[in-house]
Amino acid sequence: MATTGQPLVGADWLYQLQLKKDSIRAIASTSFDLVTIDYSQDGSQQTAYTREDLDVLHASGKTVLAYLSIGEAEDYRYYFKDRWVTKDPKTGLKQPDKDAPAWLGRTNPQWRGNYKVKYWNAEWQSIVLGYVDRILNAGFDGVYLDIVDGFEYWSQQNNGESVTLSRRKAANRMISLVETIAQHTRIDKGQSSFHIVPQNAETILKYDRDGSYLKTISGIGVEDVFYDETHRQPQSEVNYRLPWLQQIRDAGKPVLSVDYVDTNGNSNLVYEGKNLERINLFRDLAIAQDFIPYVAKRDRELNEIVTIPGIQPNP
Repeated sequence: MATTGQPLVGADWLYQLQLKKDSIRAIASTSFDLVTIDYSQDGSQQTAYTREDLDVLHASGKTVLAYLSIGEAEDYRYYFKDRWVTKDPKTGLKQPDKDAPAWLGRTNPQWRGNYKVKYWNAEWQSIVLGYVDRILNAGFDGVYLDIVDGFEYWSQQNNGESVTLSRRKAANRMISLVETIAQHTRIDKGQSSFHIVPQNAETILKYDRDGSYLKTISGIGVEDVFYDETHRQPQSEVNYRLPWLQQIRDAGKPVLSVDYVDTNGNSNLVYEGKNLERINLFRDLAIAQDFIPYVAKRDRELNEIVTIPGIQPNP
């Protein structure tokens, strides 16, 4: 049974994954009121944030989401074992070997160290829920779920895996996982207001026949809606995505929109010229849809707090 997601409340969103030792207090000093960060400085358990760290952010009035990939496994996380993968001498990429668990799929060649997962596998889901428990124990207000669009990979005939699902079955299995996370946090753990925020994959709503997924989520984060880095997205692509995002928005669930449009190599540089024009246009397009925009660096590293005088956070 679907649980009800309480909508995120806030006006300014910060998305920063690669943090530094002093990032918590730096974030706390800003006026961003919605924050997505990793659950640790470098993604490892050794540098995981504590409840005291979260108290600092909460004291400054912030709602804090922890990034969590549910459609890919990452080799720098505490649950991953090096013995599971072996380098392919032809491609130089590491792929699952005989010691790999049944849920581990092939590597993502665009993000080395990330591996597709059979997200419907019970063992993988147990790992995810264990990860969620660490996030809960640290005091985060919700999770920001990445690779929800992994369902598309498992419905591709040429994915190179031993399993290919129909698109509907793949989507329904992902919906089930998101709802399982919501059930675990809101019901089993008693955190009824815990936020569930998927990133991208808005078209999964095609398969949300009973509206349970839309009911469950607290909002959505989306990348590259209006720009592909410094290039405008084709209007046909924008027009395809907007109706799904508008459906989420109209249900009272905010849309957090990040485009990687900032070409300043250093955040202390003056914002001017084409870069400033592009930033302003992205923000105008997002705000016109009642989305909450975040201007990120073109390199997609998400390793700094991007503040733009008079623009971001909102003046």
